[in-house]
Amino acid sequence: MAKKLVKGAYLALGAGPTDYSAQVKGASLTVSCPEGDGFNCTNGCTALEGSSALIDVSLGPVPDIAGRKYPAVLAGKLYPGGIPIFDESELVEVIQRDKPDVAVFSYSDVTYDTIGHLAALCIAHGVDFELLGADKTMIKSTKPVIAITAVRTGAGKSQTTRQVGELLVQAGLRVALVRHPMPYHDLEAIAVQRFATLADIDASNPTIEEREEYERPVSMGMIMYAGVDYGAILEQAQAEADVVVWDGGNNDLPFFAPDLMVVVADPLRAGDELRFHPGEANLRMADVVVINKVDTATPEQVATVAANTAAVNPGAVVLRAASPVTLQEGPSLRGEPVLVVEDGPTITHGGMGFGAGTVAALAAGAVPVDPRPYAAGSLADKYTRIPHIGAVLPAMGYSDAQLADLQATIDATPCTAVIAGTPIDLGRLVTGTRPIRETGYELQQRGGPPLAELLAPVIARARA
Repeated sequence: MAKKLVKGAYLALGAGPTDYSAQVKGASLTVSCPEGDGFNCTNGCTALEGSSALIDVSLGPVPDIAGRKYPAVLAGKLYPGGIPIFDESELVEVIQRDKPDVAVFSYSDVTYDTIGHLAALCIAHGVDFELLGADKTMIKSTKPVIAITAVRTGAGKSQTTRQVGELLVQAGLRVALVRHPMPYHDLEAIAVQRFATLADIDASNPTIEEREEYERPVSMGMIMYAGVDYGAILEQAQAEADVVVWDGGNNDLPFFAPDLMVVVADPLRAGDELRFHPGEANLRMADVVVINKVDTATPEQVATVAANTAAVNPGAVVLRAASPVTLQEGPSLRGEPVLVVEDGPTITHGGMGFGAGTVAALAAGAVPVDPRPYAAGSLADKYTRIPHIGAVLPAMGYSDAQLADLQATIDATPCTAVIAGTPIDLGRLVTGTRPIRETGYELQQRGGPPLAELLAPVIARARA
């Protein structure tokens, strides 16, 4: 749905693609939206007629994105030189130079305090502040769409998506999973990405985070799409699939209008479902809310999430689920010092101090070793900038240099084994003499109507 904007200059703050389709004649437009919702916002905004300026200002955790350009082939004919991307530290300078009238925020997994402070900064410089409505940022598909989103990063979307995909495959449907953007490469080259085999993934020179999200579904026989141009991605995906599954990142709003919206909530961070944007919006839009991790959260935490869900979305179907962690078989680790490598996004901007690897280590009776004194290069900087990270090593590997820092930190940390809490096969990326024990976690429903029953209407529509 196109958003009709008044004539003026626009500054959009955020990160991530949201096919934001706006039409303004004679407007000067400044946009900050690097990763996730922002690029989707940029894709739509670049269609503006007569716009004289469009600028991205990176507010998110994507490394090395400032100083790059949103490519001209995606930006459109009004921007033959592409769109420059600036760092958040340059935001005031951008405002003073380009003098926008309105700032449009388009980023995910941020507190309302963060948004409020950005709004105050913009208002103080004479710039209005706006949040995008969900109907302005979603594309309509010709095929049924199931969207898997969350209230926070690390709530358990991946295992929920895998189970939904598996049930659809078992129903005899062709399934296309579409993942939110990961702009770690040449943006023009990754405008549309399709992965049908592990070899396809390897050929894309993926980061660790991309491997975490792509490898398991592809191994299960599903086609995975990702990229930057989500209009083109949807066109290709719906041409070969009976049903499209939106596999959201962080707690982004879905980029495709869903026929069924499943939102995962995390009771280990009870209350965050009403404190983070756009997680609360997802919760209010949900058809189905999965309260995950009921096996590790307290009854009080689960009750808090259930009460908050009922307060803002009493019509949602609520499921309760666990994601029990399993540890790869091997020698006993009881009393042994181990290095725990956790999923990067969950531990960093997800705000968690531990993850599945820690759960597995403690269940095995192992003793986690604090890797912080041994952190190399960019990882040492990561611990300084994100002090909530506990005695775990986030699986950061967005570049060859960062992957080398990960390898160096693992090598330097004194331990007898490495426990990998990340979904990837860590042993394919790092080497060493100490064994790597992988973990796994799958969704196990513990209450509410069977998920297969809730998918039945969508399956029937896909078969029609």
